[in-house]
Parts: sequence; structure tokens; C-alpha cells
Amino acid sequence: MLEFELNAWRGSFHLLVAGRFGAEWTVLFGPSGAGKTTLLRLLAGFDQEHLRGFSRVTFNEIPLTDVERGVHVAPAKRAIGMVAQQPALFPHLSAAANVAYGLQKLDRATRARRVEEMLDLVGAAELAGLRPHDLSGGQAQRVALARALAPEPKLLLLDEPFSALDGQASDLLLDRLKTWVRTHGVQTVAATHDVSDALSAGAEVLLLREGRRAAFGPAAEVLASERARLLDRLGSA
Repeated sequence: MLEFELNAWRGSFHLLVAGRFGAEWTVLFGPSGAGKTTLLRLLAGFDQEHLRGFSRVTFNEIPLTDVERGVHVAPAKRAIGMVAQQPALFPHLSAAANVAYGLQKLDRATRARRVEEMLDLVGAAELAGLRPHDLSGGQAQRVALARALAPEPKLLLLDEPFSALDGQASDLLLDRLKTWVRTHGVQTVAATHDVSDALSAGAEVLLLREGRRAAFGPAAEVLASERARLLDRLGSA
């Protein structure tokens, strides 16, 4: 269970939102600038200097952030995997070494096996020896996802993780990922501005508008009007 109350200012943008996520998969939906990335980063433990007053984050009843009480668990200690819009891969490391980066506590054989499994899961096994400058945008996103999954986090945060993939590749990777997180008991929160992504996930949806919670509930209900517009566009295409 992920619970939060966040009051944050970034320049003139004010995020004021609270929520309780208990579903296996939750989608943050809204247009660019609605606050999706800001919310994900605060949940991950970044940008704490923007928080004000009563802000807090709790995961499985463990306080991760509490401004009033001075609680802040560092991002590296939160058992959270995060994939940002721009894959921040280490440029001097191969794809395989990037995936292995957070696995230092494992022995060499186990680490190598985990890296191979994760790259295979995201469809990037053939990229193991390549460095980031040799990867396309979609390939870099796959490697970044594999790196986030490798330590087997308890909570996975995804910020437009498939934006550089075409529709078919995105759908296939989403199906693989949903199976993996279900099998491993990983709660997932994914941000998107694409209504088809939100609906295909079959998830709970938090609809954000201008830093505020506009609606929350099953995707088919929260995004009913968006779905109708999408179907109209497809019908007229």
C-alpha cells in the first residue's frame, strides 16, 4: 500500500495531491505539465527541497518521507525502482554493466544470471555488450527498465517508459512487464499521457490536472470520456 500527501512547489507550479494506491498497477494520467513526473520523483525520494508543510509518503506502513517529523529515507534505500522519461544510463558502461550496477551484493554468477534474465525479459538480450551511445531511444528505455527491475524492487515507478517504442513493441513489453510484476509482487505506478496506454493496462487511474487530483478509480470509469474521443478518432481515420 502506497499512501501520500504532497504539497510541493517547483517555481510557479504547485502540486497539491493525496492518494492511497493499493492496486497492483496504478496509472497517473494527464496532459504534459499536469504533475505526473513531479509526483513520481517525490514518491521516489527526489526533489525533497520542494516539499512543504504536512507532506508525507508511506509504503507498506513504513514512513519514507515526513516533512514535519524530519523523516527522509534516501532514494537508494527505498527498495524502489524508477524509470525516467530519459534513460539515465551510465555512458561508460555496457548495457549489461548498467543492469548489473545495483547488484553488487550478489555473487558473480548470480549477478550474471540476473542480468541475462532481465535483458531477455525486456527484449534486449542482443544489446548486452553495447554502450548507451550505440543504442536507439527505444533500446535505451528497454535497458533502463531492465536495470530498474534487476534488484527486484517492492515498488516500481515508471515515467512514460515506452514512449520511444512503437505501438506493437510497447504492447508486447507491457504484457511481459505486467506478468513479471504480478509474479514478483511488485506494486507499480506508471505515468502516461496516452489514453490507450492507460486503458490497455486495465489499472486504477489517478487523473491529474494542473497539480491536482481530478479523479481516481478504474480506468474504464475515470477515462470514459477520453476513451470515447479515442474511438471517435479511430472511427474517422
